[in-house]
Amino acid sequence: MIDIEDLKQYKHIHMIGIGGVSMSGIAEILHSCGFIVTGSDRSQSEITDKLLKNHIPVKIGHDIENVEKSNLIVFSAAIKKDDPELVRAKELNIPIIERGTFLGILTKSFKDTICISGTHGKTTTTSMISLCFLEANKDPSIQVGAYLKQLDGNYRVGNSDYFIIEACEYVESYLKLFPKTEVILNIDNDHLDYFGTLENIIKSFGNYIKLLPEDGLLVINWDDPNCRNLTKNTTAKVLTYGIKNENANFVARNIVFSNNGFPTFDVYYNNTFYKTISLSIPGIHNIMNALACIAVCHEYGIEKEDIKNALFKYTGAHRRFEYKGSFNNVNVYDDYGHHPTEILATANALKQKKYNKSWVIFQPHTYSRTKNLLDDFANALINFDNIIVTDIYAARENNTYNISSKDLVDKIKSLGHDAIYMANFDEIVKYVKENCKPSDIVLTLGAGTVTNIGPMLVDEN
Repeated sequence: MIDIEDLKQYKHIHMIGIGGVSMSGIAEILHSCGFIVTGSDRSQSEITDKLLKNHIPVKIGHDIENVEKSNLIVFSAAIKKDDPELVRAKELNIPIIERGTFLGILTKSFKDTICISGTHGKTTTTSMISLCFLEANKDPSIQVGAYLKQLDGNYRVGNSDYFIIEACEYVESYLKLFPKTEVILNIDNDHLDYFGTLENIIKSFGNYIKLLPEDGLLVINWDDPNCRNLTKNTTAKVLTYGIKNENANFVARNIVFSNNGFPTFDVYYNNTFYKTISLSIPGIHNIMNALACIAVCHEYGIEKEDIKNALFKYTGAHRRFEYKGSFNNVNVYDDYGHHPTEILATANALKQKKYNKSWVIFQPHTYSRTKNLLDDFANALINFDNIIVTDIYAARENNTYNISSKDLVDKIKSLGHDAIYMANFDEIVKYVKENCKPSDIVLTLGAGTVTNIGPMLVDEN
């Protein structure tokens, strides 16, 4: 691995796939440190537009010219080995490093990197912690996995020792990081195309915890049995949180919901009243995310009032139960949830709101996940009144699994609940418009292109 001090010899760093959420944040940090940063991406986006605005050259398509000028190439995991820019860099013997490894080098250069991990809730909890640190004027650097309006983007370059980032378990990229604090929100059976079994995921998180230094901090979900058994892997300080487990360090009690489904609750620290907190996002799962945030911020000396104010100001990251607008007195929301646990949490959050009937338009994400968790998806989706399932979003996969969205619809019907398969987005919009009643709620759900349906519903008003 290249040591952080060695980076100073690489004056020009070229980034292939610079439009990615993490890659763009890395680019901004490097740019702020005085490196010449260039990049390429296959398509234009809000992220590439912002990079250009911030004087980081981005070429849509391949950029062989800047490859030849560079001293180091950073590439995202989505880039294939036969990519022309990678091939040319190898011909010229230019050092090449994958994004996850390079992010690890960056975390090593900060004295205090706070890594938020877990199967669900990473983006929300990273956003919450970030806003609390900003409220307390701690000037952190930040990388979050979605657009956050308070950052006007998905990253922030600060001037302190604090680096707050999402730490993803997929392909175990989080094992390349150098955390001072780790937050583990939950451990669930996701990314089985890589891990194979839940036991392997738990073992991987155990190895991740071992990265903590003795003077580090582990904040962990005490309601999750998969998390509780992992604290033996560290000698760092451990703080726990929960709702069901009263013996956790931070506990939420006296929970009430507004008509919007937004919770207010009392936080107790070691069984002593700490603060009353109100959120501006719905769901029990977000109370858990907030408790994780509060535990971190308490340990970092952030005032209770700053925590309370920051959490109240947080109205959600992009695609996290995001309000898109309305048509005919029908409210439309969009959510990134693409795992049965996330779908169930979103359905339960929805139930706290006041509405007539619920509609979900679900796009499964990857064939392997749909195949492995078919029963769980069906059982989660039947919590909605009306269910429309569209085609599987392939992402990185080919359909070698002999699975389709029609299989999911059949499974839902076998549970005694009706569901409709519809492939065409225009037809979905027409059907929903014709069948929704005033005061209904529509939710588009999934990590792929289903997010385009919400604006189609609202804009045709």
